[in-house]
Amino acid sequence: MATKKKDNRAPVGLVCSVCKSFNYITEFNKMNETQKKQQGEDPTFPLKKFCPKCNKRTEHKLAKKLK
Repeated sequence: MATKKKDNRAPVGLVCSVCKSFNYITEFNKMNETQKKQQGEDPTFPLKKFCPKCNKRTEHKLAKKLK
């Protein structure tokens, strides 16, 4: 049975841009992000996610360190 490669997938944390609380852990494909930058497309991040501390949907940016 074939397995998926996970070479290009990097774990990242998401931080609320309003209250700066660390809320989510997810993965994204590094290759897709570099291709989007080269082609001039919109980047994947920031994402609109629900922040339980703010109790509303806010933009979440990539965290520098994964907690």
